[in-house]
Amino acid sequence: MTKPSPSIPRRKSKQPQKRPPTSSQPSQSSRRQETSDRETPPKRTRCRPGQRALAEIRKFQNSTNLLIRKASFARMAREVCMNITHGKAYCWQSSALMALQEAAEAFLVRLFEDSYLCSLHAKRITLLVQDIQLARKIRGIDESLEPVQLYHSGC
Repeated sequence: MTKPSPSIPRRKSKQPQKRPPTSSQPSQSSRRQETSDRETPPKRTRCRPGQRALAEIRKFQNSTNLLIRKASFARMAREVCMNITHGKAYCWQSSALMALQEAAEAFLVRLFEDSYLCSLHAKRITLLVQDIQLARKIRGIDESLEPVQLYHSGC
């Protein structure tokens, strides 16, 4: 049997040398002076909890702009149309998409209003899924969200 060879001593890596400061690089003390000379921007005033949300609600209530982006709504409407018609593509007029978006947003806003009333009736501030489900039941909206079958494949 052979004896294991003595371990070879490992070389220590050299410590990086510090460069002397050049005229283009300011020294540590001059950096500190520069930062103290700069003006710090004033701190933002903090809003109380819920204040920014209320301001956002007022902003959206006063505006008549659409809340959902037009392009993403158009993509979603075309995708739903493709699912319902089993892959047959239809052309959409921009005015038809706008009318559909107006109706959809009005429906959603009214649904959220009714849902929030349900949560207030339950003495809660937070809107829960069960509030939306209750508002849909009271309105008589069908609970299923599956696509409507327009064409029957059988006789």
